[in-house]
Amino acid sequence: MKVILREDVQGVGNIGDVLEVAQGFARNFLLPRNKAVEATGRNLKSVEHVKRVITEKAKKEKGEIEEYGKKVSATAVTITVQVGKDDKIFGSVTTKDIAEALAAKGVEVDKRKIHLDHPIKELGTVSVPIKLHSQVTATVRVTVAKAEAPADAAVPAQED
Repeated sequence: MKVILREDVQGVGNIGDVLEVAQGFARNFLLPRNKAVEATGRNLKSVEHVKRVITEKAKKEKGEIEEYGKKVSATAVTITVQVGKDDKIFGSVTTKDIAEALAAKGVEVDKRKIHLDHPIKELGTVSVPIKLHSQVTATVRVTVAKAEAPADAAVPAQED
């Protein structure tokens, strides 16, 4: 019996697949649970229409994400950190720090989409990839600079 899957069925197929399955499997499992419909001409046309609509929607979303990716790539951020002797950073610059710096510039990015192989632990400029979509990756230039210490805070005054 030919059926069209309405959802992913493990070991059988994915949504929208047209499959030839045993009549008993279709009648007793797939059809009663609404996991599939019989592959009639009308149902095939309906599935093709839904596939076209989903494809168009995905193309539109991908285009919007690519435009946003260009905006993100055009943004460069500078993160100031406290440093000690020999310009060693206290701690490190993480994805959270980069996401907050981008948010301060008006670019919202989820910190989980920022891919650092390891936290940044030295001064300088680093290109950081941000995976916005499975096929769209933007790159942000992150400059890590040392924070300037205020001159009057260096030596506290003592009173007698």
